[in-house]
Amino acid sequence: MQNMIDSGYASIRRKRVVVIGGGFAGLNFVKHLDARRFDVVVIDRNNYHCFPPLFYQVASAGLDPASICFPLRRELRKRGSRNIQFHMGEVKNIDCSHRIVRTKTEEVGYDILIICAGTTNNFFNMPQLEKSVYTLKSTSQALRCRNDILDILEQASLEQDMERQKKMLNFVVIGGGPTGVEIAGAIGEMKRYVLPREYPSIPQENMTITIVEGNTRLLGTMSEKSSEVAYRDLKSLMVDIELGATMHDYTDNVVTLADGRKIDCSHLIWTAGVIGENIAVTGTGGKDISEELIGRGGRWKVDGLCRVKGVDGVYAIGDISIMEDVDENFPNGHPQLAQVAIQEGKLVARNLMELEKAEECAARKENYTPRLKEFKYNDKGSMATIGRNRAVVDMKNMHLSGFMAWLAWMFVHLMSLLGMRNKITALINWIWAYFNYSTSLRLLIHPCRYPLRRRWMD
Repeated sequence: MQNMIDSGYASIRRKRVVVIGGGFAGLNFVKHLDARRFDVVVIDRNNYHCFPPLFYQVASAGLDPASICFPLRRELRKRGSRNIQFHMGEVKNIDCSHRIVRTKTEEVGYDILIICAGTTNNFFNMPQLEKSVYTLKSTSQALRCRNDILDILEQASLEQDMERQKKMLNFVVIGGGPTGVEIAGAIGEMKRYVLPREYPSIPQENMTITIVEGNTRLLGTMSEKSSEVAYRDLKSLMVDIELGATMHDYTDNVVTLADGRKIDCSHLIWTAGVIGENIAVTGTGGKDISEELIGRGGRWKVDGLCRVKGVDGVYAIGDISIMEDVDENFPNGHPQLAQVAIQEGKLVARNLMELEKAEECAARKENYTPRLKEFKYNDKGSMATIGRNRAVVDMKNMHLSGFMAWLAWMFVHLMSLLGMRNKITALINWIWAYFNYSTSLRLLIHPCRYPLRRRWMD
């Protein structure tokens, strides 16, 4: 932390900026920060950046994981600076009084801390679900879901008892937001197109897909027209839809709804909600100050500049932050979308460079007032895909559905993937599947049991 700024800048110590999380927010922050002025350390539990909007494609065997993931070290190397480091680790504690971030294997000091660790699944006071439901918040979770969908299809194809076969093929998706609609549509396409061709011993009527949504319509954050289109398209893919229904319990392969109804379920996919990643925070004297800093949904409370309220030198951006009563259009905080994370990452990088420039000018005894900008979300619209030629797009003054919306969805997601190889691979897979409803990715590869897995230093 004693390094000096490179030649051409004022001779003052470079600040160490620690970034927790290599997702949309963290990566865009690093991309737009002048690393010649800072020492940057990126900490993430994985050594790759992934693209969460396409986890459902991995779970339904539409894409392989390598198509939506990109090595973080390679991406950071593109920044062309020796002042950017990557540390793989899961943050366990932030000591705000001593400005230290602790992982399982190390302690990293910071001058400026950028928290963008993202979110995890919210089970709404039903913690027992964590061990019994399938989720789509990480690449490994999507892979597990894919393997078990394929496994259950293979087992069902050998089952002679039709009643037992039906029980094996009851899929339930909890949550009617974009992720829930997309995974339900993907499994619906498997039922409609793949089952008759590749699993002829399974009658279509023996496989059921049910999506359960607590609101009175699907895609509650999008327009009513998009909700209607999504409802119609899911029905055309033979997906059952339960609106205005919430899940009360899931036990012994039976989903119990709040009104007492029961749904047989062999495969429950949970997409109903998210909560900020839990990180312990201590202040002066080791006091736990988490409750003071963290608000609704486990999100860090920030001001218009994305600074965590009440803590000096700490920023929170992306899904893990909540900016209440700052933007009149979003009084309860901005939506947890990729575009919000990207725009916040760019803004905080810009503001930090303005502050650093002011310090450099002060060291040269020059007057300079930093031009700090408050965050204003530029809503570019939202979209969701239900399947082949089925998608919805909402923009400020335009609504698209059907084939044109599907093309727009595909273009936006292709451009958002990191790496030309990933873009080309994803495009080829989509084109191939479009014309013949087939994919080479429906491979059931179970991990080897031995040697028993253990992490280093446990």
